[in-house]
Amino acid sequence: MMGCQAAPAQLFYEFSLDDHVPADHLLRGIDRHLDLEGVRAQLKPFYSITGRPSVDPELMMRMLIIGYCMGIRSERRLCEEVHLNLAYRWFCRLGLDGKVPDHSSFSKNRHGRFRQSDILRHMFETVVERCLAQGLVGAEGFAVDASLIAADANKQRSVPGAEWEAKDEASRSVREYLSVLDDAAFGAASPVTPKFISPSDPAAQWTGAHKGHAFFAYATNYLIDTEHGVILDVEATRAIRQAEVGASRTMIQRTEDRFGLKPEYVVADSAYGSADNLAWLVKEKKIAPHIPVFDKSQRTDGTFSRSDFTWEAENDRYICPAGKELKQFHRTYETPRSGITAEGTRLYRARKGDCDACELKQRCCPKMPMRKVPRDLNEDARDVARAIATTPEYEQSRHRRKKVEMLFAHLKRILRMARLRLRGPCGARDEFLLAATAQNLRRLAKLRPIRPPQGDVAA
Repeated sequence: MMGCQAAPAQLFYEFSLDDHVPADHLLRGIDRHLDLEGVRAQLKPFYSITGRPSVDPELMMRMLIIGYCMGIRSERRLCEEVHLNLAYRWFCRLGLDGKVPDHSSFSKNRHGRFRQSDILRHMFETVVERCLAQGLVGAEGFAVDASLIAADANKQRSVPGAEWEAKDEASRSVREYLSVLDDAAFGAASPVTPKFISPSDPAAQWTGAHKGHAFFAYATNYLIDTEHGVILDVEATRAIRQAEVGASRTMIQRTEDRFGLKPEYVVADSAYGSADNLAWLVKEKKIAPHIPVFDKSQRTDGTFSRSDFTWEAENDRYICPAGKELKQFHRTYETPRSGITAEGTRLYRARKGDCDACELKQRCCPKMPMRKVPRDLNEDARDVARAIATTPEYEQSRHRRKKVEMLFAHLKRILRMARLRLRGPCGARDEFLLAATAQNLRRLAKLRPIRPPQGDVAA
């Protein structure tokens, strides 16, 4: 017999949101680790003491966390989902009849109080402290990397970099771009004028780093702990190598200042293997660089490369494959010379007579009277990195580095952040901070889940 659904005739209902949210729901695990006690205290100076009450800032924070944890990219759709979803209402403390704020409230607060108070950075660091308290950070090794996120900018409306000029009535993203021209993460990262600039978001970098179609992008930089993949810091920069390397130093130093964490080693790819960066790690921070050396000295024309020459630090010289020495100076000058080139290297030269009589000349310097070998001022730091690369610990750390790449894949595929919604450096920073906060909260909920109460064992 066919059934027929009829409306229940009850006049009163007893309904509890808590009973209808599954015990293993992701938001239950996140709520257990989320501490927003300091939100109101930090935002209080940015609210007027008169006027009608505003939307609860904790409510907006909780809604933003839902959006970034669940991959809901539109704030308009987020408000609709929170209105309809019981678990979302429970997480936001709205009950069944609580009013969901309008989507425009988020835009107003993002560009105002949230940025002025740096509340998103505060919330991210609070979650990192929770990870530390839960024992998810070993602090033995860190990994650093960057990933490109497409900006909200259209190539068809871009202009050549040399032709772009800021208008008098500039938009918010243009004003933000002009304010970071001297910032090492943006304008000061490189003196090269970009090939194209987007008038709607001039700080976005025109890049073809993915070996495909070029596009406008920002770089999100992660510093993670290699034990459980917890994100310790995040930084937004231009999508160029110089800015990303500078961001790695900023994050390492900020993590040490903020949390007192200093790793024994740092893992990264060859983009971070420049002599200057390795010297900063080895000499200033006393951190072992598990990083491939960025070196262009290897020759491909069949002649000897710099690696074929033996360095003798105690004698300050190279020994060539034929056993002859290469020195900076073969005689004493009346006026002492520094011997440092404009590129920051020292040139070690062989004697012309040694090269003329050498049977290996055609394999060494066939088109030059004598062989010259440049040595970077920080080549000793490179040597440290090369020595580490031969150890078993280096191989292990290279596998652990994949955790940061997995986080970027999770960011783009699960959290759906393949393209930014906000414009300007501040917009990119806000989105990256919220996304990193969401990833850490999801990691906490997974690795430190709610333990069900254990009943009394029967005798």
